[in-house]
Amino acid sequence: MTTEVVQTGYGPVRGSDDGRVRIWKGLRYAAAPVGDLRWRAPQPPEPWTEVADATAFGPVSPQPRSPIPMGLGTRADEDCLFLNVWAPSDSSGGPKPVMVWVHGGAYIFGSGSQPLYDGATLAAGSDVVVVTINYRLGVLGFVDFSSFDPRFDSNVALRDVLAALRWVRDNIAGFGGDPDRVTLFGESAGAGIVTTLLAVPEAAGLFSRAIAQSSPATSVYDSSRARAVAQLVLDRLGMTAQEAHAAPVQALVDASAQVFDHVPTATPGRLAFAPTVDGDLVPDYPVTLARAGRTHPVPLLIGTNKDEAALFRFMRSPLMPIAPKTIRTMFEEIADDQPSLQLPTYEQIGSVYRGRRARTRSLGMASDVGFRMPTVWFAEGHSTVAPVYLYRFDWATPIFKLIRLGAAHATELIYVWGNLVSGSRDVTFKLGGLKTGEALSARMRARWASFAATAEPAGLPGEPHWAPYRADERATLVIDAQDRVVDDLDGRIRATWGDQVLSFR
Repeated sequence: MTTEVVQTGYGPVRGSDDGRVRIWKGLRYAAAPVGDLRWRAPQPPEPWTEVADATAFGPVSPQPRSPIPMGLGTRADEDCLFLNVWAPSDSSGGPKPVMVWVHGGAYIFGSGSQPLYDGATLAAGSDVVVVTINYRLGVLGFVDFSSFDPRFDSNVALRDVLAALRWVRDNIAGFGGDPDRVTLFGESAGAGIVTTLLAVPEAAGLFSRAIAQSSPATSVYDSSRARAVAQLVLDRLGMTAQEAHAAPVQALVDASAQVFDHVPTATPGRLAFAPTVDGDLVPDYPVTLARAGRTHPVPLLIGTNKDEAALFRFMRSPLMPIAPKTIRTMFEEIADDQPSLQLPTYEQIGSVYRGRRARTRSLGMASDVGFRMPTVWFAEGHSTVAPVYLYRFDWATPIFKLIRLGAAHATELIYVWGNLVSGSRDVTFKLGGLKTGEALSARMRARWASFAATAEPAGLPGEPHWAPYRADERATLVIDAQDRVVDDLDGRIRATWGDQVLSFR
């Protein structure tokens, strides 16, 4: 193990090199968002002159007790705006494509230092520079108090991601990366940030490709809803916005947890925390802008998993409506909120899943309303301004089939990162499938890295050609034990849902 010092725009940092990858952890990309900077846009860090140690991860954003494994020794702190870099030890061949990861976690959980997102395999095996970032979560990052006090900014978590992208633009060349080939990629809430930033004017030029895995692209709320959520938080705190600005961080975390649980229970289909159409950073709903041809013209790789909702049933989470009664309630509330929409009826949508058991039918409806249709709507619109590559992830290990998880939400992540087994307690391959999983991972990593390098997701030799999504064919890559390309895979659900975007405002 050797060390390597890189000079950034703020000061020198020392990382490590194990002969396979060079790693820098806990790189500060913004000043601590504490004190006066709570609920404010991130500010540049203060420069330093001494060599800073970059061999340990920085603190993660404060959050409730997470169902996501965060790694041993993880520390939470409001001073959390750090990123991490993995670069191949072999620096030959010139500057390498850069992949900047935005983690998921329902906008309230997670970090860029989760063990799953160790970038060594992806960086070394795919010859790319990998960057993972933290951003503010829950009440600290996704509650808009600007209508209560003009000192506060809206969408501060999105502004965190923009600040990290600016750091990458200005500094990544020193780590062997090509600032002209930056791919922003993320999953779930992270993918929601990706699709939102595709519609944010301030993001122009900060990334040249985008990958969105299971984006809740329509879960973006208007200013009135943002104010209502902010008021819920203040009610839980028993404070004014000015008092909350100085509240202990644990009180804010506790309020985050309470509101996070309350909102989807009271209003099925809605998240407590999400980006906001504020008329400032986010001018309109991202799917609306995509369908108007007003997103940034960068190539996009986008898709979902076949059985998205199965994870939320397995975890008994209220985040997605699963039972027929809650799905009906969700449709009624959307119809009340947006009476001009010509929504299909519950029965019309249910007919798409005819022949399935009631529980399976509800899971299919929930997966499509929460993830698949928002993805298809976004892909249809964005394909008018840039190439779009649409996929569906169908692979499930034998044990995941047995416990009725299937290709559930987030199950594709281990294959993208190449970190297939997380320890002796990991049951993913207990009934077999590891050899198939390793081959599938190699294929996915090859396509993702090819897209980052060339803007085209070329497969390994012998794999099917994945053509861009166009209105005449609507090519879709189905990722399974054997990959295949299917034209208009979503024809039935697309015809049933229609062209009017159902959104959770």
